Amino acid sequence: MVNWIIREGLVPYPQAVAEMEALVAGIIAGTEDEAVWLLEHPPLYTAGTSARGQDLIDPDRFPVFETRRGGQYTYHGPGQRVVYVMLDLNRRGRDVRAFVESLENWVIDTLDTFNIRGEIRPGRVGVWVARPEKPLLPDGSPREDKIAAIGIRLRKWISFHGIAINVEPDLDHFGGIVPCGITGHGVTSLVDLGLPVTMADLDVALRWCFEQRFGATQETDAP
Repeated sequence: MVNWIIREGLVPYPQAVAEMEALVAGIIAGTEDEAVWLLEHPPLYTAGTSARGQDLIDPDRFPVFETRRGGQYTYHGPGQRVVYVMLDLNRRGRDVRAFVESLENWVIDTLDTFNIRGEIRPGRVGVWVARPEKPLLPDGSPREDKIAAIGIRLRKWISFHGIAINVEPDLDHFGGIVPCGITGHGVTSLVDLGLPVTMADLDVALRWCFEQRFGATQETDAP
């Protein structure tokens, strides 16, 4: 059974990382159950293990945190649902690529409940939405915007970090970085796509789709 925890308010990033570290240690030790945490952070940037210095355009805009998850620079802030996924891949198959694809497909399933077609692109981790109403890129390729970022870390095959889905963040805040090191394409959100979706609406869809793909969950009081 996976504990399903929804945190209220804005959780400071260092606090969230410390709590994840403690829970992962407990899962490794066999004293804690798997868990999914849903929360929001105050505005900040995180640098993954592949982050390039030139992709941090405005280092003084928000706090910047080094993190050992995979990926490059990402933004977190109010209006974005951050989903920290602490699952035991010893029991779910020790295949990192398949696990990341499962996370991407979980997001795609969730977006589909709102009639949004999320797509995966080779070489670009995360979930993308086609924007045919926007001008073509200079090379003539169609415009696509990122709606969800994915970056995980494993310790003894226990996952942590996870997913960030844009519900209604301030999209201008992404301007301080090159999101995930990808230029040309933009960033979007559910509200930017014209859908008046609330965080609670997204949480319901996330949980239902998670249970279809990963198994049952149980409500747990937020610490």
